Amino acid sequence: MKSLFVFQSPPGPCSYLSERTASLRYEIVAAASAAEYEALMNLGWRRFGKTFFRPVCPSCQDCQPLRVDVAKFQPSTSLRRVRRFTEPKVTLEIVEPSATEEKLDLYHLFHDFQSGYKDWPERYESLASYTESFVDHPFSTEEWNYRVDGQLVGVGYVDVLSASLSMIYFFYHPDVRPLSLGTFNVLKGIDEAVRRKKAYVNLGYYVEGCRSLEYKGRFRPHERFDWDRQFWVPVSPDALE
Repeated sequence: MKSLFVFQSPPGPCSYLSERTASLRYEIVAAASAAEYEALMNLGWRRFGKTFFRPVCPSCQDCQPLRVDVAKFQPSTSLRRVRRFTEPKVTLEIVEPSATEEKLDLYHLFHDFQSGYKDWPERYESLASYTESFVDHPFSTEEWNYRVDGQLVGVGYVDVLSASLSMIYFFYHPDVRPLSLGTFNVLKGIDEAVRRKKAYVNLGYYVEGCRSLEYKGRFRPHERFDWDRQFWVPVSPDALE
C-alpha cells in the first residue's frame, strides 16, 4: 500500500449520535490492493475512494463494524417479504463504476429526501467529487444499478474482496421507498456472496440509536467488531430480540 498521508480529525459533533463527540483517523492512499484493504477492514476500517478511515472517538465505541456470515444467515419473515415483493419489480445490472449526470441527480434526490426525513445535513456533490468518492478506486470495484421499467432507481458500490463482499454505499430514488431497495440491496449482496463463495458481507458501521444505520441489525445472525479485543464477536438472533 502506498500511503500519502495520515491525519486525525479534532473532536467534533458526531454525525450519528448528535449528543456525542467524534473523531476519525484517516489515511489517504495513492495505491492499495484489495488484500491490503481487506486486512484493514477486518480491523474496523472503511473507505470512500482512496480515503481510508476508522473512528477513534475519545469516549465512545458505539460505531461497531458489522458483517453477515452468509453461511449462517437466517432471513426473518419481514426480509423474506421484502424479497418476494421487490425481486419481480427490479432488475440488477453489475457494471464498472462511472460518473454520470443521471447518477448524480439520483444521489442528490436521495440526500435531499434524507435531509427532511432523517435530519441528514444538506449535501452537494459535483461530478468531480462524486467521481473521487465512488469511481476513482485503488482497486477494482463494482457498481450495482437497479432499474424499474428501464429507469435507474438505485445505485450501490461494492468491493469484491478475497473472503468477502463489502457494501460501500447505496442510494435510491425516494419515489421507490415502498420497494425497500436498501434492504433488498443487502439481500442481493448476500446472494452474490453465496454465489461467489465469499464468507462474509460487510455492511460498515452499525450504531445503536442511529435511525440511518440500525437497519443493519436486521440481518441475522451477524458479527460485530470489538474494538478493545480487536476481535469479531458473533451476535445470535436470540440476542437481538
